[in-house]
Amino acid sequence: MDFMRHFKTIALLAALAAGSAFAAAPATTPASKPELPSAFDDPADVPLPDPDLWYRIRVGFGLEPLDSPLVAENEAWYASRPDYIKRFVDRGSLYLHYIVEQVEKRGMPMELALLPVVESAFAPNARSRSKATGLWQFIPSTGKNFGLTQDWWRDNRRDIVAATDAALSYLQRLHDMFGSWELALAAYNCGEGCVSRAIAYNQRRGLPTDYLSLRLPPETRNYVPKLFAVKNIVLSPATYGIELDSVPDQPYFTTVQAPARIDVKVAAKLAGMSEEEFTALNPAQNKPVAVASSGTLILPLDKAEAFKSNLEAYDKPLVTWTTYHARRYESLDAIARRHGTTYAQLRAANDSVRLDRRGRLRWAAPVLVPIHESGLKRVSLVSVHTAGTGAQPRAHGIRWYTVHAGDSLYAIARRFDTAVETLRSLNRLSASTLIHPGLRLRLP
Repeated sequence: MDFMRHFKTIALLAALAAGSAFAAAPATTPASKPELPSAFDDPADVPLPDPDLWYRIRVGFGLEPLDSPLVAENEAWYASRPDYIKRFVDRGSLYLHYIVEQVEKRGMPMELALLPVVESAFAPNARSRSKATGLWQFIPSTGKNFGLTQDWWRDNRRDIVAATDAALSYLQRLHDMFGSWELALAAYNCGEGCVSRAIAYNQRRGLPTDYLSLRLPPETRNYVPKLFAVKNIVLSPATYGIELDSVPDQPYFTTVQAPARIDVKVAAKLAGMSEEEFTALNPAQNKPVAVASSGTLILPLDKAEAFKSNLEAYDKPLVTWTTYHARRYESLDAIARRHGTTYAQLRAANDSVRLDRRGRLRWAAPVLVPIHESGLKRVSLVSVHTAGTGAQPRAHGIRWYTVHAGDSLYAIARRFDTAVETLRSLNRLSASTLIHPGLRLRLP
């Protein structure tokens, strides 16, 4: 009973400090002590507000305060930008519950769940000058070291699930290496070699080797205090004149089984959401065609069932783009006109293609081009006409199917009552292989 009374009292004080139960005075004047309602004789009996995700985060904080004037400087920077805080809270509300759960599962301090605020302000497409990208800002080499593949179709440094797992694994490894979360965070920013050299420098001179004692790059010296500033604002937003919008303590998204290739606009339509909402949860996609990671896509929890039902009933092409193998020095504008689109649309779909000053390809490369609407209509007619079997019988009982414009492996597998993996295995196709019109596929 004494323990529960003590816990309730602490929880009440935390709620008061966070501005959850009582209004606090502005940061410029001392906060007056709130008076308890007369009906309550004991703080342990005061009902607490319903906890949200911020409350769960506060309870999970585990790092000691950082005694550095840089913390106060960063607190002032954030406190003077309430609109900036509101933007990253709006974006972070999509991902934060998942990150919190993963941090808890690993038994790590909850301050780490706020690291994407410092890294990217929860913008999954954020990109730095050092070519780091994603919520957790992995550079290409570190991303590859932690299994985040980067290819023509996807950049898994931007994948919410994969990148979160990689970032927490990296942070755990750095903590095991240096024995301190502050040093682990510093190494996450400037690299383990940078921190190791700073430690060795101090050791040779008999100096302390804690984070605040090390000679580190200016960005890294400011990096950890910035995270502690964010922590302090989350811990007691009213103290800084900030009002944090509540974030529900419940999952926002889930994974759903999906075809290996599907247009982003089609996937969004089947889920009943905008393309912007879809790409916010699936930001790893580099092209207008979504490539399902591990056979799944991420969707809001309340739209997953609708997507499954609509996908099952969808009888139109899932993919309206195909690859065109362009020659060196071929004009992108000419390719666009040939495929019934504009230069701007084609450039947006192929932003990684290198062009010279005249808009020509620097070297031969695949270019993603749309299938013309009339072509899709012809495909639909062909599909109806061949609905009986759709396949060409061959000797020895082997059946073959010729791919038409707009076909996908998923649609073909469903038409012939088989699995995508079976088709890949029979035809020696990798998960990244894009089928194209005219390709002959062996059927089981």
